[in-house]
Amino acid sequence: MNQQAQKYWDDFWQDKEKPQNKVIAENFGIANTPMADYLAGLVTSGIKTSTCASYEVYQHNGWDLPEVGMYSVILDSKDQPLCIIQTTSVEIIPMNEVGEEFAAAEGEGDLSHKFWWDTHEKYFTQELKSYGMEFREDMPLVCEWFKLIDVR
Repeated sequence: MNQQAQKYWDDFWQDKEKPQNKVIAENFGIANTPMADYLAGLVTSGIKTSTCASYEVYQHNGWDLPEVGMYSVILDSKDQPLCIIQTTSVEIIPMNEVGEEFAAAEGEGDLSHKFWWDTHEKYFTQELKSYGMEFREDMPLVCEWFKLIDVR
């Protein structure tokens, strides 16, 4: 967690009992790009309440999966903290079984499953290629629901 995110986290809990849950700082989408700002804006406006990632990329990188109850400080494209969210649910679901409700909760485009599918197929195809992997319609996704705790 960078210094600005840590300060935001500490300041938010200053007059409250700070939880012992895990906390991380992260960008949605691709860090340091306009997409990170776009997705963070959807979170701060309360439109985006879910996100997903490739389970295979998590495994490849040795990353810990999100956990129910953990907190995230969401960063913009310049790694400045914008808000705090808390994970409420995590499931590993084949991409071709992700439902309309989850797709709409991602908050992107027209909120349709078709838009979600087209956007994510393109994103995952590019991401997986960079790891020497191929996109599959049944690839497992880490599907995370969250609630907005605070907006800076």
